[in-house]
Amino acid sequence: MQKQGQPQVIAPGKFVPLPKDEQLQEQIVRPSQTYWKDAWRRLKKNRLAMAGLFILIILTIMSIIAPLLSSHTYSATNPPMANQKPSAEYWFGTDDLGRDLWTRVWWGTRVSLFIGIIAAIIDLIVGVIYGGISGYYGGKVDAIMQRFIEVIYSIPFLLIAILLMMVLKPGITSIIIAYAITGWVPMARLVRGQVLQLKEQEYVLASRTLGANTSRIILRHLVPNALGIIVVQITFVVPSAIFAEAFLGFVGVGLRPPLASLGSLMSDGANNMRYFPYRLLFPTFVFSLILLSFNLLGDGLRDALDPKMRK
Repeated sequence: MQKQGQPQVIAPGKFVPLPKDEQLQEQIVRPSQTYWKDAWRRLKKNRLAMAGLFILIILTIMSIIAPLLSSHTYSATNPPMANQKPSAEYWFGTDDLGRDLWTRVWWGTRVSLFIGIIAAIIDLIVGVIYGGISGYYGGKVDAIMQRFIEVIYSIPFLLIAILLMMVLKPGITSIIIAYAITGWVPMARLVRGQVLQLKEQEYVLASRTLGANTSRIILRHLVPNALGIIVVQITFVVPSAIFAEAFLGFVGVGLRPPLASLGSLMSDGANNMRYFPYRLLFPTFVFSLILLSFNLLGDGLRDALDPKMRK
């Protein structure tokens, strides 16, 4: 019987050394994955992010095919059928002029998503290029470019939008131009901060030593390594642009009838909320789903693209 405090004696026969096999030593247990495959694998594990992505796909498909399911157009008026409650003929009811709200809500969703996507493209092009150049060169170039950003950022978006509405006619073009003037600033600042960190890395020094020019270093080395945070920022830019358009429509300086957006539909519904609450309910529900889905997807992408979150 072994006494307490004495080391346990292990029989030599319990441990047998394994034979050396060079093929087993070089065998890859886990298949190699690229950065984006690994990010997609981790994103799929995030149920909320995948739910947001699924809802966005459904809403996009509905904005395309839903108006085709109705026999009414978004601009056709029918005064005798004004303010009809949801029914088999008018699934979302009608407005003051008898226009079908089902068609108008999904047409407004199409317009809002279009504005959000265009804003994301502007951010991706202008913000990434401007921020990349500012962060890479640094010094006086960076100081001058940042002072210009501060001037642009100090101008309110609403003021620019109203001025453009006065100069140009109200519409999608005016809203996109107004957002293009100021909307790219946060992306430029974000990219600048990332480039300031990445340009001191060894692979950038090696590329510069081998004779790579500035554009190649920025586009082939700096921007791809900052692409993760850029993608996350884009997922937040789209709902911000949609919210800005909805705000303009809600205060009455957005799109003009018969063209509809979710913001203008919510504005019309708010004026008649006491007697016809369905006119506010449906566009608000779709608008909330869009914002919620983009936020969930953005949070999931932020975790999936962050190397520190790998397990």
